[in-house]
Amino acid sequence: MGGTKVALDRQRIVAEAVALLDAEGLDGVTTRKLAARLGVQSPTLYWHLPNKAALVTAIADAILDQEFTDRSPPGPDQHWQDWLGDLAQRLRRALLAHPDGARVISAAQLSRAMAAISELAMSTLVARGVSLGQARVIVLTVERFTVGHVLEEQAPRPDAEALKGFDLAAFTEQHPTVVAAITDYFQPGRTVDDLFRDCLDVVIAGAASKAAAR
Repeated sequence: MGGTKVALDRQRIVAEAVALLDAEGLDGVTTRKLAARLGVQSPTLYWHLPNKAALVTAIADAILDQEFTDRSPPGPDQHWQDWLGDLAQRLRRALLAHPDGARVISAAQLSRAMAAISELAMSTLVARGVSLGQARVIVLTVERFTVGHVLEEQAPRPDAEALKGFDLAAFTEQHPTVVAAITDYFQPGRTVDDLFRDCLDVVIAGAASKAAAR
């Protein structure tokens, strides 16, 4: 085939790996498929990314960097609780932007980008008077809540075959409060984005209350 051969570097490999993630999800990201997309043999990739774990971490860094081009602390008049909530929403957007984004972040080992986000969040809370220990617990709780929430959002939904044996009437009779609460919450105009923010507010408010009491 004609054309100019493009040099293979780590940046190009990771970009193609993200494209493979978008096309096939995390389970479809293999060194064999990635090498085929790049037109090279699998061993060639190991010069840049020695194993699958390194590849997944590189993908995690890439999808976080896409959203977190700006890592600024809050302004002087902004409450850290509001700022931390906004940060969590940005993290959720980053994960939802790619299939299995939350699984990628969960599987990443020593993610540079995730560490930078944690550093920014913890240092911001410490600068606002939160103790170092409490800052770590608060940030870790918010991060894990966000990733866990997106893991559930991105989990496969029951297919038609699985739903064949589901009796909605019986389920409603057995769990009336659960069904009523779902129906009550999702009034017209209210979305899963609202649900995430409302749950997040509970998490942060509780953490802030505990931090203030110490």
